[in-house]
Amino acid sequence: MTTPMHPWSRYVALGDSFTEGLGDPEPSSPGGNRGWSDRVAEVLSQGTPDFAYANLAVRGKLIGQIRQEQVGTALALHPDLITFSGGGNDVLRPGSDPDLISSRVEEEIRRLSRDNATIVLFTGADVGFTPMFRGIRGKIAIYNENLRAVAAKYDCVVADLWSLTEIQDPRMWSADRLHLNALGHHTVARMVLSVLNVPNTLEPHKPEPLPVRTFREARTEDMQWAREYLLPWVLRRIRHQSSGDHVLPKRPDAGPFSQPRH
Repeated sequence: MTTPMHPWSRYVALGDSFTEGLGDPEPSSPGGNRGWSDRVAEVLSQGTPDFAYANLAVRGKLIGQIRQEQVGTALALHPDLITFSGGGNDVLRPGSDPDLISSRVEEEIRRLSRDNATIVLFTGADVGFTPMFRGIRGKIAIYNENLRAVAAKYDCVVADLWSLTEIQDPRMWSADRLHLNALGHHTVARMVLSVLNVPNTLEPHKPEPLPVRTFREARTEDMQWAREYLLPWVLRRIRHQSSGDHVLPKRPDAGPFSQPRH
């Protein structure tokens, strides 16, 4: 008889674009994206025939929307493992209060802890390496300290993106500079499996060296990025729109994990 590598059989992921897997396209995956959560589920499903996985995360969601659209559904699926990454979109909003946001996260963690599932709670990444978000680095640090207190109170496992220095590298991010690419998601998956103490064969990968560019080439690329990604992102916030409007969860029901074919 094979000894299970872990105690979980029913995993539900909640959150926003980070957990949905944006930046890691995979046409054969539900929703067209793979992401760190699918990669974790793939490992957890190995050697566990009755393993079930649901991913309720939708891009652009705020904490209030995660509460309304995901938490109740997650509880109804009766998971024994939950990952929760939310609040990032709230923190990014000008004038937002990291103390208020983290108190809302705490309320959802309290609800999710009802059935004694293992809860993995993510901190925010250290964005000091990117000029676009460097100005809110302090706000994210405050938010993270609050989340660590929440995790301690409810006995959550902390998935600490802030200390995951490997992703503080532009080569880990997709062209929009807002979402991790496949390598970044792979790196996060390795970290999550590590904090869960799950043996796995995922190997660390190094990104390809960045091409040498002149100052003019770099600024031209920045301008193109601003037109293609930054401006639409800003306009959505001005108009109170979300990239997740009319987008449904890619794995709304807990079912067997199916590995994409390549």
